[in-house]
Amino acid sequence: MGGAINNFTVEALRDLARRRTPRVAFDYLDGGAGDESALRLNLESFTKLKLVPRVMINTTQRSAAHTLFGEPVSMPLGVAPIGLANFVWPGADKAIAKAAAQFGIPYILSSAASTSIEEIITAAPKTWFQLYVGSNPEIVDDLIDRAADAGCSVLVVTADVAAPGKRIRDLVNGFTLPLKPTVRGTIDLARHPRWCMATVRAGAPRFANVEKYGGVTSSALSLAALQAAQISGRLDWQEFSRLRGRWRGRLLLKGVMDTRDARRAIDLGADGIILSNHGGRQLSSAPSPLDLARQVRRAIGSSAALILDGGVRSGEDICKALALGADFVLMGRPFVYAVAALGLHGPSHLLKIVHDELSRAMAQLGACSIPELADVRIIDTALAGVSAKALSEAASPGRISERLHPSPGTPQR
Repeated sequence: MGGAINNFTVEALRDLARRRTPRVAFDYLDGGAGDESALRLNLESFTKLKLVPRVMINTTQRSAAHTLFGEPVSMPLGVAPIGLANFVWPGADKAIAKAAAQFGIPYILSSAASTSIEEIITAAPKTWFQLYVGSNPEIVDDLIDRAADAGCSVLVVTADVAAPGKRIRDLVNGFTLPLKPTVRGTIDLARHPRWCMATVRAGAPRFANVEKYGGVTSSALSLAALQAAQISGRLDWQEFSRLRGRWRGRLLLKGVMDTRDARRAIDLGADGIILSNHGGRQLSSAPSPLDLARQVRRAIGSSAALILDGGVRSGEDICKALALGADFVLMGRPFVYAVAALGLHGPSHLLKIVHDELSRAMAQLGACSIPELADVRIIDTALAGVSAKALSEAASPGRISERLHPSPGTPQR
């Protein structure tokens, strides 16, 4: 194969992206909080779980297609919100959104994105919107109104940003917006002319969703300060209840890890939980979302949606998450790796890879449909081969089907 490029796995795309982007940009995307133990744990929690194959089952008619909140999806995967993706590679937001729309999966626009709600909705009409509840209630309410006016069907309220995470790589690299020139940084930029040329053509990334609140003369520095004010410890259950009353569509609470918080969110009207440690970017000692999936599923019951975010890197990982009680999963970083590695067609390439992996895994597991993954047996190698019914006791073949394919009489918010 002499000279052939491996772009068939997320890890291969990550390696290509690392080589094509300046260190300050790659580390902003790739890094985590503190010693990055939570970031590593997210991946290790999937690696330690093994799927038990089934045989003698005809799977020639298998399909990864499913539904979420009554909407068809090509597979149980969505795009997690990614702040400043255009900084890592110009045009990333739109490229990822378009690929998601073409593939028939949800795309969640971050309120810290470099592309506005109004602009992204033209590329992906079924975009969901992720909201940081900042220090200014008027900005929060206006962002909600803009998302509703644009046609976003789902509001994702992020709860795990009471304070910014301490991200060592960003501190070492001197990451700020706008970038401040340093000798080391300038040399590194010179080694990545493609990135520099693309950034010059596209213009420096800005926090597009807060631009209107900074005034017509706002600078990149003032917009960065305004966006920083959206990271606030103000969100509490009273404010969450107010947001629930203001938003008429589906509402998810993201960043929930404790079963008590998960249950309370559902009791206050959330349609589901996004089980997430913010990609290991907030608390380095946080557990992996996958390790908590069973507990949270028991806490919220079978009727609420459980979406897992963190560490998903393959089609087999999707199978593991669903076998442990999740209904759906999100991926974030891999989509930006794909853009940085392959250009604007990268996200479509990644989605084809993951869909193919999922279909192959379903065949090996004897699952012809997504609900059947709830009955897959799992071995946790960290527990010396303890099997699986115990690991997925919250799962049963009818559980996912009942929740995500509501009967005609089931009320919809």
